Formats: sequence, C-alpha cells, structure tokens
Amino acid sequence: MAVESHLLELQNKHLKIDQEIKQEMKSPLPDTLRISMLKRKKLQIKDQIIATKSA
Repeated sequence: MAVESHLLELQNKHLKIDQEIKQEMKSPLPDTLRISMLKRKKLQIKDQIIATKSA
C-alpha cells in the first residue's frame, strides 16, 4: 500500500511538472533555462517511477 501511494505521489509530481513546462512554453518569452531544469526534474521523477514499479 505504501508503494502504491508513493507511486501515485510521483505520478502527480510528474504531471504537475509537465503542466509547468507547457505553461512556460506558452509564454511570449519562455525561460529556456527554467524549462531545461523542469525537464531534467521530470526525467528524474520518471526514473523513480520506473524504479518503483519494478521493485
């Protein structure tokens, strides 16, 4: 049960970051550094999701 809640939390974080990236990209002058950092963070969370699922 704890694994499932952790997985759900990671998936929610992943979705939230994805929304932040999309919002930033809609900006007239997107902050490319922020987008890059968000993408890196999103990838780290995706790796954690995969690791959690395989455990």
